[in-house]
Amino acid sequence: MWKAMNLASSPKGTNPAMAAFPRSLSSMAASVGGLALFLVIASLLLVSYPIGSTVRGYFYGIDSSRQVDLLIFEGNQSSIDLHHDSNLDVVDEDSSLGLDLKGPISLGGVTNNSVNVIDSQSEFNLQESTTGTRKEGQTNPKGGSVTLSVKEIDADKGSEENSSDAASADSKSGAKSDISAVPSNASKTGSDDSGCDLYQGRWFYDSVGPLYTNNTCPVLTQMQNCQGNGRPDKEYENWRWKPSQCDLPRFDAKKFLELMRGKTIAFIGDSVARNQMESMLCLLWQVEAPKNRGNKKMQRYFFRSTSTMVVRIWSSWLVHQTSESIDFAPKDVVKLHLDAPDEHFMEFIPNFDVIVLSSGHWFAKQSVYVLNNEIVGGQLWWPDRSRPMKINSVEAFGISVETILTSIATHPNFTGLTILRTYSPDHYEGGAWNTGGSCTGKEKPLAPGELVENGFTEIMHKKQITGFDRAINKATNKSKLKLMDITESFGYRHDGHPGPYRSPDPNKLTKRSPHGKPPPQDCLHWCMPGPVDTWNELVFEIIRRDFEANQDPSI
Repeated sequence: MWKAMNLASSPKGTNPAMAAFPRSLSSMAASVGGLALFLVIASLLLVSYPIGSTVRGYFYGIDSSRQVDLLIFEGNQSSIDLHHDSNLDVVDEDSSLGLDLKGPISLGGVTNNSVNVIDSQSEFNLQESTTGTRKEGQTNPKGGSVTLSVKEIDADKGSEENSSDAASADSKSGAKSDISAVPSNASKTGSDDSGCDLYQGRWFYDSVGPLYTNNTCPVLTQMQNCQGNGRPDKEYENWRWKPSQCDLPRFDAKKFLELMRGKTIAFIGDSVARNQMESMLCLLWQVEAPKNRGNKKMQRYFFRSTSTMVVRIWSSWLVHQTSESIDFAPKDVVKLHLDAPDEHFMEFIPNFDVIVLSSGHWFAKQSVYVLNNEIVGGQLWWPDRSRPMKINSVEAFGISVETILTSIATHPNFTGLTILRTYSPDHYEGGAWNTGGSCTGKEKPLAPGELVENGFTEIMHKKQITGFDRAINKATNKSKLKLMDITESFGYRHDGHPGPYRSPDPNKLTKRSPHGKPPPQDCLHWCMPGPVDTWNELVFEIIRRDFEANQDPSI
């Protein structure tokens, strides 16, 4: 400062630096002006295009901007490497079914022991809902409650009282025909009406075989890798579904990706949802290996060619759950708020174009049922026999279906397609999973006339349909609900389960003991490849019909 003042007071021409001084002031003024202009423009841009959603999308793994999404993990994931993917969860999902689902994932039939095991009960730290009572059909997009009345439940009870204790009926073994026809009494409620009924038909043998093998799909869970686990027969892979009045096209991966260009399909629910999602990935993997963009909240696979995303989110019951004590229910027993959706995936549904829901089997597990902040029932838990239990597990399941579908169908920011896949039947013949039930040695679908009605499966299916119909009547947004009614047709597929072939252990038991006791087995999930691939053929057809119906005829 002193030097500048000295130069300014010197006589003219005595210091050459004086000639440069005015230009320095001009440069400084120009720099300050340019910076000010930049700040003004940047502020306007931030107001017009806030970065909050982009930052949130980066950390939570979901973003409405697909251009930003393309940048995530771009530099270090040219292809998926399950050996180092800590985000793929192998969940202990069905311990109550007698299954040890902590097994590793198969890489083309090779066991991968490095995959992290995540306890499904600790995966979500759920907090007790504080949402107040709402008007019927009104929901909070982030997990509000749906008002339901116990009187509504009582009206549906009828002869189904205590139905949750119904035992699985036995089915006769062996198939006497190459074609299994399904009678036409399957529910068509909510089924797609733009074309033939997809759920009335028959199973037929297709010599062409499946579109992938256990060696060409690197995301196949080991317990569903029946061939890799030593199952000796393969014909169960060749049976395909044929609707009575039309053809169900074979799954075309390229056409599916093109149909879903720029869109996201999400499989939400239990381990059977995982089974279906992995089937979808195996089918698509035959034409393109996706990028793994999963995180702790969800699995995500991105198909670059069409910017298609396949997502899976774990949700045991699809409704809000908490372990906090409520009234006479102590801490650490799971409480299900049957009138509030699972907020841990509801926050993401505006980002999805197609949602496929799966639930039901977890209602056999211990839990407490809460409705309108009142304990109304429980499964494998009811300490005070003097208190009347208002609902059982089957009724609780029906309420949960109504709640989650109503929450989606009234969400102000969701305009996509929701597909409810109906209850997936198990085939523990001769008993339950823990009382000698078995599906060992089943090599073909049941033939017409051989299917024995399973009372428990039928009641679960009926409650699911009721919940679906009620949600349809409460829908307020522009989204669509579709019912994928597979329960009866898959009742014939007792041949499609892993049975005792649940692991590659060469010393595993696969035959009955000398005393007739069956080996440990899985008669709930589905072999891959196998019948479960039909579900995704049906999903493809439902999406195709819906998208074509919404096309502008003038285009």
